[in-house]
This record gives sequence, C-alpha cells and structure tokens, in this order.
Amino acid sequence: MRKIDTVVFDLDGTLLNTLDDLTAAVNHALGAFGFAPLAIERVRRYVGNGVPKLIDRALYFSQTGADPTEANAFDDRSLAHACLAVFTEYYDKHNADMTKPYDGVAEMLQAVAACGLKSAIVTNKYDGAAQILKRRFFGSVDVVVGAREGVRPKPAPDGVYMALEELHADKSRAVYVGDGETDIATAKNCDMPVVAVSWGFRDRTALAALNPDYIIDDPRELVKTLRNAGLV
Repeated sequence: MRKIDTVVFDLDGTLLNTLDDLTAAVNHALGAFGFAPLAIERVRRYVGNGVPKLIDRALYFSQTGADPTEANAFDDRSLAHACLAVFTEYYDKHNADMTKPYDGVAEMLQAVAACGLKSAIVTNKYDGAAQILKRRFFGSVDVVVGAREGVRPKPAPDGVYMALEELHADKSRAVYVGDGETDIATAKNCDMPVVAVSWGFRDRTALAALNPDYIIDDPRELVKTLRNAGLV
C-alpha cells in the first residue's frame, strides 16, 4: 500500500468537542422565535451537515415534534434564514465558551507532525468560525477549509480537494479522519481511506455499520493505526 503524506481531519466531533456551544447557539436562536430549547442529545443527532442544515432540523422538530428526514425538510425559508442569522451572530461571539479539544488530540497532532505528515481540517462549519477555532486551538495545522460560497458541503469532495490543492498534496497519498456518516461518505467520495473516531458525535456501533477502513477509540491511536496499516 502506498505511504501517505497528508492527513485530513474533520473538526466538530473529531478534533473539538463543540456540542455544548452549538447547543447553546441553537437554543438561543430558537428562543428568539419563541421555540423551546432542545436537549443536547437531540442537537448531537442533528449536527454533521453544516449549520444551515442544523437550523433546518432544529426548526422542523420545534414545529412538528418529529425528527426531520431528507424527505421532510423544513420549508419555511424566511424563518430558517432569520433563525440562521441569529445563530451566526451569537455563535461568532460564543463559539469557544465551552468548546475544547478532546483529550489526546494535541498529542495526536504532534505525532502526525513528527511523522512529517501535512495536515488539514475540512469542515461543514462556516468558514469564519472554522478559521477562528483553528487559530485558537490548532495553529500547527497547515490548512483549514470551512463552508464557503461555491464549495459544496461534505459529503461532496470539494473542500477536501481544495485543502489538498493548497497543500500541494494528492488524494492517493492522503487519509481522512472523522466521526460520522458525513465524514465516511466524504472519504469514499474522494476515494481516500477513512479512519472513524468513536469519541465524537457517533458511537462505535453506529460507525462500524458504515464500514470505515479503521475505527479508533482514542486520538493517540491514530499514528499507530496508520503504521500498522502500512500507511506511514
């Protein structure tokens, strides 16, 4: 198997535990329009496809009492846009109030760098917030690509390809690391091996059902797993 030179990471649920701040921002936005707050575990289920989709899902549940599906999307676009604006204004100011890296992430990134590997973060979080969080927590990461105009969100491969281009890297020598179904689908759409992490927003059982190449339970296992697979 060909050795890798680049590791592409998801952000929320992989490097950072952002769930508390996301829940606070969602509930602030919902409250502005008279809706009751959502439990953190419900917000956990709704993350992974970017903030606009998170707001749509939260509003759908708030109005109907049922979990949204792809066939039952929230269709009041005026309310969705207004709620998204309130969320964004709040989250820009409070996105690191409770957010912090998972235990072992700093050591994982140090080990990746020590192997001479390049690193990138590709996230469906809007780019402004992603850049703020990268500067605050992950100055050693080479590139971050968040949700931007003209870039299709994950699981489309656009953001990954943009990051690889900035790094002068090729997907044939890269691996993707993420915590959910969107990440595994992204890696498959990029034709890259994927390491799923069980400490984030999805548990090991849910991840195993999605058939990732590897699953790890602690950030410090990443480099060892890559070495055992012959990728490093």
